[in-house]
Amino acid sequence: MFAGKHSACFLVIFFLVSLPFDNAFSQKSDSTGNSLPKQDKTFWQVILKPITRRGTDSTMQAGVIISKNEALFLPYEGKGIRHILVKKFGFDKTFSDTTIEINYFGKDFINHLHTNTREWVIRNNLFIKEKSALNANLVADNERYLRTLDYIHDARILVNTIPDEPDSIDLIVITKDFLSITLQINDATENRFKARIGDVNLAGTAQNIQFTALLEKIREPDFGYEIRYKMNSTAGTFINATAGYSKINHDLYDGTLDEHTWYAGIDRPLVSQYLHLAGAIKFAHGKTYNHYLKPDSLFYNYEYNAFDSWIGYNLGVRKFLFLKSAQNRQFIGIRYFRNKFLQVPYQVGNTLNFGFNDREAILAQFTFFKQTFYKTNYVFGFGITEDVPYGYNIALTTGLYKQLSMKRPYAGADANLYAVTKNGHIIQYFLRTGVFLNKDEIQDAAVLIGASIFRRVVSYKSFKLRQYLRLSYTKQFNRIGLDPLYIKNVFGLKYIPLDSASGNQRFSLHSETVFFIKLKVLGFKFAPFASADIAHFIPEYNNTSNSGFYSGFGGGIRTRNENLLFGTLELRFMYFPRKTEQYNAFKITITTNFRFRYQSDYVKAPDIIQVNSDYYNSIY
Repeated sequence: MFAGKHSACFLVIFFLVSLPFDNAFSQKSDSTGNSLPKQDKTFWQVILKPITRRGTDSTMQAGVIISKNEALFLPYEGKGIRHILVKKFGFDKTFSDTTIEINYFGKDFINHLHTNTREWVIRNNLFIKEKSALNANLVADNERYLRTLDYIHDARILVNTIPDEPDSIDLIVITKDFLSITLQINDATENRFKARIGDVNLAGTAQNIQFTALLEKIREPDFGYEIRYKMNSTAGTFINATAGYSKINHDLYDGTLDEHTWYAGIDRPLVSQYLHLAGAIKFAHGKTYNHYLKPDSLFYNYEYNAFDSWIGYNLGVRKFLFLKSAQNRQFIGIRYFRNKFLQVPYQVGNTLNFGFNDREAILAQFTFFKQTFYKTNYVFGFGITEDVPYGYNIALTTGLYKQLSMKRPYAGADANLYAVTKNGHIIQYFLRTGVFLNKDEIQDAAVLIGASIFRRVVSYKSFKLRQYLRLSYTKQFNRIGLDPLYIKNVFGLKYIPLDSASGNQRFSLHSETVFFIKLKVLGFKFAPFASADIAHFIPEYNNTSNSGFYSGFGGGIRTRNENLLFGTLELRFMYFPRKTEQYNAFKITITTNFRFRYQSDYVKAPDIIQVNSDYYNSIY
């Protein structure tokens, strides 16, 4: 527990970090300044003016909610699409003014490493078609989907009117690449070095290949590696293929890099709410090897096979395309998976342990959702266009779940409400709850409720500021076979170097304030930030050693240069006031390839609810 002075210190610091900034600075006003093409403009003028004019692209104004994504296409609703043309730009162009080339040391060498995305790759990711009627929502959804691709920095779809053909238009798809070469350094110390190099768009063909290498003195052998391959939208089907092999996978017990794994699979996400099918098939095999020469009591020796498959169907798609009043979508999905252990650690044996038990389930899910998107920026990125959802998504799941010899019916719900206020605040409310039944007894029940808020961007002189808040409460009931509530995750204290704190009730509050500054050094943009966290655990079975309050304060800086070999890099300093022998009060972390786009999937594979992780990373 806190001493009195620590409590006071915490309250003061947390209050300062969490101060609202709405009234402190001014924000640019909302705008829908994207000019629409005029009848008397030539075809190429229409193409080039929005992407080559000097000045600011109106969709890139600081933190402004410009409009709903479909707004620019509504005036052309129902007109025939004559042609779809594709215009591609490399990573060395600025999207708002393509007449300017970005120059820097080593540019010619890096250009030799990068190949612009092929036109057929872009067309493979289009679900709008020529010789069809323009549907504003469908075109907006395709533009948004292009921006979710790993190798696309930004995308626009423009409309060109055709003289003397008032009922027809042309669409111009414009994309700008990321530098496809990636380099990620995970560890760089005297005793350990781990790094990954890859190409997310090999030769411009949307093939992603990555190679990870590990060198560690205390490991035997000291060298390990992982190789991973992924193909995007094979033959224009939106089916992705993935395969990989690793000798440095994190094991299931303590995360040590001693699991050898191979995996392969295909998946087809629901890339648009106007498409029918989604699903996946995956195979995997894993086995641990005692590379760290642990004593038998600490080495969890196991081997397993895993199979996972699901398929889902989007109901009433044709109705959504032509009946504008029908905005509520329904999606049904079914999933079967089996995790079978060929060898179980003797430390676990035949006891209930969610990580090491044989598990098999068949689950059905009904999802109803209504989601549109707004364009904004300075949420995760440094000014690139970002799409934030507006609407709701509710998934109801039921099925039969087998863990060891225990067969239990399951029912659960995962509900999310997305809101964008008139003032520009971006809010996600979430509720997860699930329960197992066993001989008329409720078991492993849980409820997780909370909210995640990005406050509007405010501008003041040479910087822009955005504040993020997250609040959550979790409660478990009659836990039998699932894991308890842990602290080291997004619903506790994400960065605390402690794994043992657990309980059956958990409360957490996180605040982070990010400053986007104009300073640019050798192409690197910078965003300092300050953060404060508090979490409270109520113990399970009267275990008070790791219960009570935990807190953390810190800050750091994020930086990105989209023209070099590195993704977004974060340097974070953290201080944890509560004294314990299990971890140091100070912690420094360096993270590369940091996520910087808002993620929101229309549907997910049916699953039991997760209370110790945010698998799809939508809550941040």
